[in-house]
Amino acid sequence: MAPIRIPRRPLRVIGWIAGFGFGLLSYVYLTLPDVRPLATNNPTSTAFMRLREREASAEGLKPRYAYRWVPYSRISPNLKRAVLVAEDSAFWDHEGIDVEEIRKSIHDSLTRGQAPRGASTITQQLAKNLYLSPSYDPLRKVKELIIARRLEAALSKTRIFEIYLNVIEWGDRVWGAEAAARTYFDVPAASLSRQQSALLAGAIINPRLLTPARPTRRLLRRQQIILARMGGDQPVPSVATTPDLETDSEPDPVVPPRFPLTVDEEEAQEEETEAPAESAPAPSVEESPPA
Repeated sequence: MAPIRIPRRPLRVIGWIAGFGFGLLSYVYLTLPDVRPLATNNPTSTAFMRLREREASAEGLKPRYAYRWVPYSRISPNLKRAVLVAEDSAFWDHEGIDVEEIRKSIHDSLTRGQAPRGASTITQQLAKNLYLSPSYDPLRKVKELIIARRLEAALSKTRIFEIYLNVIEWGDRVWGAEAAARTYFDVPAASLSRQQSALLAGAIINPRLLTPARPTRRLLRRQQIILARMGGDQPVPSVATTPDLETDSEPDPVVPPRFPLTVDEEEAQEEETEAPAESAPAPSVEESPPA
């Protein structure tokens, strides 16, 4: 039987495509930021902060924002626990990319005929917030994955979590745990209760729509699910909030199933009316220069 011959032209096309792809990945890898200074230096701004400033300027608004850096030890264990169960309960175990969550997200998307949802780890979210944009293009996702791996290689887990809690968006130009705690509850981040922490953690998925100042039914539902997953007040076996620093003295309640919310839970929430619950008017955002 004569061997099957592949015409040269398709081979050349495949070679060009492979070469282009390799060159593009090499260019992306070599031009991405050096994350090593973050081991000792706190970021004074992020790509998301600068994006919101440009958006505000385009609308003729004064670029004001609330942002106060606080060390990891001055952030409530309640908030750390709530964020972990809300966003990435496997944070202390993976190396920046949660392969299991990605597999489940793809499986759900194929089963339901929808675009993949969730599966971004805390490290990936930090990479996006620090250096990238909210866009959904594939190249941005590749950059995010590479930066996430660099962050995991250069920084401790606790340092990654500390930066994340200090720079993520928590509303209209409200950045980080300290600014969010003072803006919405008039308390420092160290004093956040379980209920307050769960409300803040529930808003991370869409902080410009789900605001703790005027919680919608969806946000209140997320708060209750997060509280349930945080466990009760009694010590039980758990995933620690600080496995490599002894800054939290009390035991941590259980962090059971992985989050984000399952597709079924999200769909159940989407069916609820998005009418806001009764609450006080939104507090004004204070103007604070970066620390």
